[in-house]
Order: sequence, then structure tokens, then C-alpha cells
Amino acid sequence: MADEITYGDFEKVDIRVGTIVEAEPFPEARKPAYKLKIDFGPEIGVKKSSAQITVHYTLDQLIGRQVLGVVNFPPRQIGPVRSEVLTLGFEDENGAIVLASVTRGVPNGRKMM
Repeated sequence: MADEITYGDFEKVDIRVGTIVEAEPFPEARKPAYKLKIDFGPEIGVKKSSAQITVHYTLDQLIGRQVLGVVNFPPRQIGPVRSEVLTLGFEDENGAIVLASVTRGVPNGRKMM
């Protein structure tokens, strides 16, 4: 079982929905990954992310897809890419990442409640 946190701890994590507007290969990454640009709406804007999602997704499948991301972590340097958002997903039975997403379209930038 995971460590318990308070609701106040959860409220500190700013999870928002955004739409992938650009996706390109990231050959410099140690593990296979893509470089993403995700539009989180007018309040947050377009943010960069690196995501190890190459097993289940092609670049063409990602454009226009809504995903969830943590937008209030400090930026992290991943090789030549400054990742500004943690794109969320789950490991499948083989350890490959499946993106966390919404089942219906919602406006970019909406906060997870």
C-alpha cells in the first residue's frame, strides 16, 4: 500500500489537462522517448515535456490527444530538453507507459478535481 497523504498534500499537486500540439523523436534520450509540446490553455500556455511512450504511440497518434500533466513541478533537464511538465501515465503489464487521459474533451488547462 502507498504512503498515506492528507487531502492538503494532494491539493498541492496541480494536475491539468492539455492537448499535445507537437510531438517529435528524442534520439538523445537514454531510453526511447518523444519530445512533446502540450497546450495547457491561456493561463499556463504551451509547455515542453519528454515522455517514454514510444511503445504504444506513434508521433501521428499523439497530435491532438488530450493528456494529464503535473504543471507545478520545477523544470527538469533531460539531456538537451528542459522538461517543464510531468506527463502522466501508467505502466502496462510489460512496463510500457500508457498515457493518462480524459474520456471526453474538456477545455485545456482545467484542473483535476
